[in-house]
Amino acid sequence: MLNIIAKRNIFFTISSIMVALSAAALIIFGLKPSIDFTGGSQMAVIFTTVRPELSAIQSTLSTVPEVGSILVQPSGEKGYSLKLRFITEDEHQKILSKIKSVHETADNKVIEERIQTIGPAVSSTLKKRSIMAIFAVALTVILYVAYSFRNVSHPVQSWKFGISTIISLIHNVGITVGIFAILGRFYDVQVDIPFVVALLTILGYSVNDNIVVLDRIRENLIRRKVNDFALLANNALNETLWRSLNTSFTILLVFIALLVYGDESIFTFSLALILGIIISAYSSVFLAAPLLVAWEKWDRSK
Repeated sequence: MLNIIAKRNIFFTISSIMVALSAAALIIFGLKPSIDFTGGSQMAVIFTTVRPELSAIQSTLSTVPEVGSILVQPSGEKGYSLKLRFITEDEHQKILSKIKSVHETADNKVIEERIQTIGPAVSSTLKKRSIMAIFAVALTVILYVAYSFRNVSHPVQSWKFGISTIISLIHNVGITVGIFAILGRFYDVQVDIPFVVALLTILGYSVNDNIVVLDRIRENLIRRKVNDFALLANNALNETLWRSLNTSFTILLVFIALLVYGDESIFTFSLALILGIIISAYSSVFLAAPLLVAWEKWDRSK
């Protein structure tokens, strides 16, 4: 049997370092928002026969410097999505003409599927609602966990289960966001609405992952006389360890497949979920329950 609880200070140190580095990355680099949050224009073009290489399209667009930076992403099997600042109709036509002049042939036509503009008012509303959604989920989690563990009052009060879960959620989402700050700084990875959806999904998955372990602790507290809470928590971790890891591994396979074979438009969604699931699997075993044990030990020492 693994003695996870006895090594909790090691895991606390690892988590603290990861959270501190993530916070530093977020403060120094910040997230790189897409036009979902900043506003801008988005064009979608498809090629009737063969889609040129991404590098070729990027090279072509670099010859239109007056429109600024253009983020080019593959879309579907034969298309590209272009995201850029607000452009005028003249700039729009210039970009489209440049792509056609270089890459269109008699057998491979360039067709513009759509062009859309997201205004600053809309992007500001999306940003506010995204933040509100994350806080609403966190509050709901505290209330749900406190209610679910209402029958537990000794040696750890029910609300402490909720607080431990929230700390775990902050840990999971915070590290994921920090990694994306680094990716945005060095690899131009932008965050968009699917990224926010991924964060909300991570919150929900993390709760489920933590509840598996915490609920086993709750069951053991109800069924058994508590002489050593640390031992009881460690037994609960070992009883649920392989179930948690197998569940996380199975879900990971799905999102790895999405990342590898899915469309570019869901890249940030898939990557964020992969990171979140890995971090959640770690925290559900090495953070949530050990936090309760540390809290119980601190209460006894007072």
